Amino acid sequence: MTAAAITPGLGRRLLCLIYEALLLTAVVLTAGGVATGAAYIAGLSPPRLLTQAIVIAICAGYFAVQWCGRGQTLPMKTWRIGVQAASGKRVSATQALLRMALATIGYPALGISILWAIVDRDRQFLHDRLAGTRLVVVTPETTR
Repeated sequence: MTAAAITPGLGRRLLCLIYEALLLTAVVLTAGGVATGAAYIAGLSPPRLLTQAIVIAICAGYFAVQWCGRGQTLPMKTWRIGVQAASGKRVSATQALLRMALATIGYPALGISILWAIVDRDRQFLHDRLAGTRLVVVTPETTR
């Protein structure tokens, strides 16, 4: 992927986001179940804080590994969307974790991160702008 890559349309990104939410729900439920079971086995009561910490760590790891590695999660691959640094290089671990944290805040906060894409000069989400990343269309020629 290069810095001159095309930004995917907002509709395509929102459909990808829905798919991502469905997949992430399965990840969260699985991680939460395992963490809760482990906490009860270890005798921790209530296991809520440990479960939350493990679920957050699993989600952060999932996104960091996918974005830093090939620049795509499974839903992004399906919708031919990739994430890269604003410079066109691979996303660093710091950028990936910052992007995830900002998106976690920006999506539920009245969708400010999505609304930002309407006014942004490059049509990027607010969390991408702040994290120094960008979403791009991935074609067979741009695949790593």
